[in-house]
Amino acid sequence: MKEIQSNSLYAATHQKRFQITLEFIADLNLKSANILNLGPNNPLSELLINNGYDITNTNPDQDLDTDFEIVKNTDFNAVFGFEIIEHMVSPFPMLKSISANKMVLSVPLSLWFAKAYWNENDPYDRHYHEFEDRQLKMLLEKAGWKIRKEKKYISSSFKPGIRPLLRMFTPRHYFVYCEREL
Repeated sequence: MKEIQSNSLYAATHQKRFQITLEFIADLNLKSANILNLGPNNPLSELLINNGYDITNTNPDQDLDTDFEIVKNTDFNAVFGFEIIEHMVSPFPMLKSISANKMVLSVPLSLWFAKAYWNENDPYDRHYHEFEDRQLKMLLEKAGWKIRKEKKYISSSFKPGIRPLLRMFTPRHYFVYCEREL
């Protein structure tokens, strides 16, 4: 597994999440799969490519709420969606339409002590959903997916304050590997 290079654009918390992502998918035998990555090219997708995964990213201008035809492409064996479906108003139609029979997702978990992330200055950088694990499980089950592996991860930061302190003990991200029969 190639090491993650330090990047001034991404904080240590991103680097840690990227490493956890690589560890989560390491035993899933997906390096031979043709993978559709939901979302544009980014440091994580570059890291996945550098670690031997065959990744095709979606178009950066693509609104997956309204334009998700690409997930119906039968050339893809698996779909990755790392920290993406929380930005969708309604992820169900897209999740239901995926032709691949394997999928790996990560989502932010809702935190009882914090509102969902919302960037006032960027309409694309907003969380319409921050999930409880049971909500994501229900969404995936309804869309025809079965969770085969899951992991929660604590995203601690070393900032002062009550919220960062609480985040040191509360899982912030939820990873799932799903399969379905087609």
